[in-house]
Amino acid sequence: MKSIHCVKLGSLTDPDESKRGRVATLEIPEDPVGAEDVKIKVAYCSICGSDPHNIEGAFGNTPPFGLGHEVSGVIVELGERATRKGLKLGDRVAGNFLRFCGTCYYCRNGQEQFCEHADESNRPGFSEYLVWHESQVFKLPDEVTLKQGCLTEPTSVIVRFMDKIAPKIGMRVLVSGGGPIGLLAIQALKMMGATALTVSEPIEERRQLAKRFGADFLIDPVREDVYAAAMRITDGLGYDVVLDVSGARSAAPMLPRITAKGGILCLSAMFPNDYDLPLNLYTYCYRNELTITGTYISPYAFPRAMQLLPRMDLEPFTSVVYGIDESEAAFEAQVSGKHVKILVLCNADLADK
Repeated sequence: MKSIHCVKLGSLTDPDESKRGRVATLEIPEDPVGAEDVKIKVAYCSICGSDPHNIEGAFGNTPPFGLGHEVSGVIVELGERATRKGLKLGDRVAGNFLRFCGTCYYCRNGQEQFCEHADESNRPGFSEYLVWHESQVFKLPDEVTLKQGCLTEPTSVIVRFMDKIAPKIGMRVLVSGGGPIGLLAIQALKMMGATALTVSEPIEERRQLAKRFGADFLIDPVREDVYAAAMRITDGLGYDVVLDVSGARSAAPMLPRITAKGGILCLSAMFPNDYDLPLNLYTYCYRNELTITGTYISPYAFPRAMQLLPRMDLEPFTSVVYGIDESEAAFEAQVSGKHVKILVLCNADLADK
């Protein structure tokens, strides 16, 4: 079967082409279908913002680990014991690219995000076919298209945000970064009753999308003083919740300064693993009592993500589609930053009309 794989590690933007990261569409063998497995004919796989950085090795992973984890498709085969969830041949599905073992300390302690064996199940989703354990697979709501369904995993990330920040109606919230996750987060935060909902994002088109999705205030961090704008918007109090989904080193040091006393700073972007945030512990952890946290994957979130999908405005995320044989062009488009989201169509006969 065809699958998009990394064929060279290195920077995707290095002026020396011989050192650039590359992806290519290769022929690879299909995985066997075990007794509790589900074989999925992949429709769409959207490119995550982390995928190009994964190819560069920025997070210490070796591709294809983690590539292509935003997937939708149709069930074409079920293992003989893949019967616990009522899945059937022909079901339109999406799901979690990781399988949690259920037996290690963390799985039994309500912390499956730290499962000691989850990495063993990872499969690249940029493929014509994918084999997952039944526990990873969820049927899409009838009103959700296959194009929209590949955004289940990003939506699960939003559910995880809500779990971590436990928003209260009326909280003042700032989202740093107007990429796909930031734009989805704005929609969910608006549903939860956020006020003074602000996005800080340098790209004008994304700021306008944030406004469409419910942002009350827009900050251009390139042209504006973020601290001054934040204090003006919040009457000098700062934000009760600051959520970073940009992963920008230039943005991170400002975020504790604009978080209100007793507020929550959630650093949920994948910063390069060699980046250390300078933080004055006396000011922010002692005097201001900030809660500083993050998120790692999306435990216990997928059933609720399925319920949330029909309520999300997903049209701007699904308009740019490349074929599986156009892998290099698709990743070049992703790196260009010109589009909110890039989708890869892995089987043309499953294209949404």
